[in-house]
Amino acid sequence: MSQSLLNSAKERLGEAIKHIAISDDTLERLAYPKSTLKVSIPVRMDNGDMRVFSGYRVKYDDSRGPTKGGIRYHPNVSSDEVESLAFWMTFKCAVLNLPFGGGKGGITVDPKPLSKFELERLSRGYIDAIADFIGPNVDIPAPDVYTNQMIMGWMMDQYGVIKRQIVPDVITGKPISMGGSQGRETATAMGAFISIQTLMEGENHDPASTTVAIQGFGNAGSILAELLYNAGYKVVAVSDSKGGIFKGDGLDIPSVKYFKESTRKLEAVYCEGTVCNIVEHENITNEELLTLDVDLLIPSALENQITERNADDIRAKRIFEVANGPVTPEADKILEEKGIPVAPDILVNAGGVTVSYYEWAQNRKGLYWTADEINERLKKKMVQETTKTLAISEEKSVSLRTAAYIHALGRLNEAVKAKGTKDYYVNDRR
Repeated sequence: MSQSLLNSAKERLGEAIKHIAISDDTLERLAYPKSTLKVSIPVRMDNGDMRVFSGYRVKYDDSRGPTKGGIRYHPNVSSDEVESLAFWMTFKCAVLNLPFGGGKGGITVDPKPLSKFELERLSRGYIDAIADFIGPNVDIPAPDVYTNQMIMGWMMDQYGVIKRQIVPDVITGKPISMGGSQGRETATAMGAFISIQTLMEGENHDPASTTVAIQGFGNAGSILAELLYNAGYKVVAVSDSKGGIFKGDGLDIPSVKYFKESTRKLEAVYCEGTVCNIVEHENITNEELLTLDVDLLIPSALENQITERNADDIRAKRIFEVANGPVTPEADKILEEKGIPVAPDILVNAGGVTVSYYEWAQNRKGLYWTADEINERLKKKMVQETTKTLAISEEKSVSLRTAAYIHALGRLNEAVKAKGTKDYYVNDRR
């Protein structure tokens, strides 16, 4: 991933700072990550070979608390990508008013060919390499692309081996039996669903006639598709890394999800019990899915999916970002000219980090909430901050993305000012 990804992430601040008084100290702090760590992870493969993988962990800003962010396993992971994701996490935590700064991590690897033994050795080796960089009061990792509960459990266990103590609050997204939280697996999708419902309430929309296309049928995308389907929305297209499927009168999402989990294949099916029958549908590419004429387009895969090259072909009426950074700044301008509003990632996909915060808090207290209690807390938080962001957008006549950055910048600025800025020291009259 090129340096332009981080530059693109920072570019969004330019419009926001026109609408809010921010200390120069705050902007200077946010111009650079606090620290970036690159490590080498030697792994003995099952065939006896030794392979060395590159790993990264970034703390972007900790003005509001210890840094927080996921760990992804992907061939495109690089220092620039991880710094960009940590930058976005800084603002995401501030938008949701969580007591965290932004962090992120990753390993440059295609995890799919690895055996479970190799995956475990890689995960534990990563923690061996970064153990002095993380901690429950310093930096708290979580799952991200191609990482899951099991991997987080290995990582927490390895950290405990190194520290010779049980430290459940060092990692979130763990198995429930190891101190994980109810609702964490569905949190990103649930948060996105709540944000979508909140923003659509004022549109007087009818879910049954609202068509949806979702790019990315992983954990977040598949669960969100099912939530929307159960709420009556017509989900007409979904895709994974290999391609997508389209059915104009709507897909049977629970059946598609069941078939995908059982076979790893994405097909339009109808399942009754354990018997699934393929139904008539159209196979489409990920690129074709993005340009479908639908009411809601939900990119929930990777960064830079809608760019200046394809933005003019977008026909959706609204876009909700569930992936991190799926729309580039150049595409934003084209979409705005076309009158297509974009609900930004730092708001829409913040459910995951919010429930990660709840998990961290539960670990520290040793008291645990039920799934209903978690979902109620998440709903209250997402509705509250989505409503505030919408109010800023309407009051200042700016896009939802700019409003979210304004919202976050205000909170980040207060945290920086609390420690003293140039204005405080220059205006000292004692």
